Amino acid sequence: MALQASPFPNGFVAGVHAVGWAFILPCFWFLDRLIAVCKSTTLERTQRLEQECYLHPLKVFFGSIVFFILFVATAPLAFLGFLLWAPLQACRRPFYYHREPPSSPENETHRGFELVGKASFGFATANLCLLPDSLARFNNLGHTQHRASAIGQRIVQGVCRPHIRIFVDSPSSCGTLSPSSSFLPTVNSVTYGATDRQNSNQQGRSGHRSAPRALLSQGLRQQDDVPWEVSSLFPSNIDILCLEEVFDKRAAQKLTDALKPVYGHILYDIGVYACQPPCGCSSFKFFNSGLFLASRFPVLEAQYHCFPNSRGEDALAAKGLLSAKVLIGQNQKRQRVVGYFNCTHLHAPEGEGVVRCEQLNMVTKWIGDFQAANRRPDEDVVFDVLCGDFNFDNCSPDDNLEQNHCLFEEYRDPCRAGPGKEKPWVIGTLLEQPTLYDDDVNTPENLQRTLESDELRKQYISPPVPAVGIPMVYPETGQPWIGRRIDYILFRENSISKHCRTEIEEVTFITQLAGLTDHIPVGLRLNVTMDSADE
Repeated sequence: MALQASPFPNGFVAGVHAVGWAFILPCFWFLDRLIAVCKSTTLERTQRLEQECYLHPLKVFFGSIVFFILFVATAPLAFLGFLLWAPLQACRRPFYYHREPPSSPENETHRGFELVGKASFGFATANLCLLPDSLARFNNLGHTQHRASAIGQRIVQGVCRPHIRIFVDSPSSCGTLSPSSSFLPTVNSVTYGATDRQNSNQQGRSGHRSAPRALLSQGLRQQDDVPWEVSSLFPSNIDILCLEEVFDKRAAQKLTDALKPVYGHILYDIGVYACQPPCGCSSFKFFNSGLFLASRFPVLEAQYHCFPNSRGEDALAAKGLLSAKVLIGQNQKRQRVVGYFNCTHLHAPEGEGVVRCEQLNMVTKWIGDFQAANRRPDEDVVFDVLCGDFNFDNCSPDDNLEQNHCLFEEYRDPCRAGPGKEKPWVIGTLLEQPTLYDDDVNTPENLQRTLESDELRKQYISPPVPAVGIPMVYPETGQPWIGRRIDYILFRENSISKHCRTEIEEVTFITQLAGLTDHIPVGLRLNVTMDSADE
């Protein structure tokens, strides 16, 4: 059954919901501005050094009075809106679905398996901190609506450029030139669809080989059989994009508007609100899950689950798991080819690994249940990916419980050497919030150079968290300094079709959102080869 665009069963319910939210919004906005006018980011404090010293206190004083009066004045209307809005959440499906009509059906499918028996797929995940402006400022990030528009534009700029990789085999070669290198021109427009993807897959994938070992400082590198790079641009031709902390509804709409020319299938405003025991949420939810899924491929099925064990401030949001089944195309036998994609955002507070382990148990079960319910014997599954913000890393002693979870026996983490040990080339993904606007990290190019420098990286990436009461020496002698990597893209091979083989083409740490979020996005590209029936 095709996914419905609206989360409501009919237009009347959707209309009443819209009226209720329209009554709530003015009061909510005035409260948001009341807090935001009193909370500045470090960038705003730096900019104020050039202003008269009395201007900001006046702005805070009068702004607070005005927004407080308006908040109180609109509170009765908001209460009336709440009485309309809250009961309707019981019949709300947990996401909106936007489908952009393609110019032709072939533009939504991948013909690689049908033509040559192989294909390449790109995935990316990023935590955007698109909270209401007042709350985002506590993470040293403001102007949520502006950031949402800028993030959407930057993502489109990165993913729409041609997929180019140049191999040089001469003895004097430095190896592979990355498409993120500065000699590439900026691409403002490009056509999309199966033709472009197929050209890149036939030319780039069928002749794909491992990169030479001596490589450019700002290009593709290879260690432990995993090619990787730090890129100032999003990888080209990302097929599925998972975003976290897109809590603000207007920001989600701005992202949808920016991404829909590239990604024809978008799930947003994912989660539940208010009290919904049928969904297993034990407390009142003021915010959705923050998850946002954008796919080039049609979404056949989607299912959301809310974590029932959230605590503290995390319990105010409907964090959970989104599982989706997407249609890739068909194989040489004309059978349907599909993929599974799962995204999540786990419990945040440090020192609460037991909660996160319980959530990982739920994630494992829910994914298994979803795939069992939606798998068909006459189709080939070519990828099974799990990604998101896990809120624990693989180097902090405080996260030892999560590092040893059995999920990592099912799903493969390309960056992980073992429990509590990262591969030496890995870069942390959590930036230190007070220094987000320093010159070394405030542009994509500067952040790229900083991440490639072992010494500079220590100043801007969050360090590992020690276990309570136990002193920590980090890094150990002879080991590199890595920092906290809490954003993951994992893939599983034992759940895909038996005649499919998966190879990691590239892992990417992406700096294109420098200054717009406190996380470093991560990309993964997989090559999948489908053996013929004769083989």
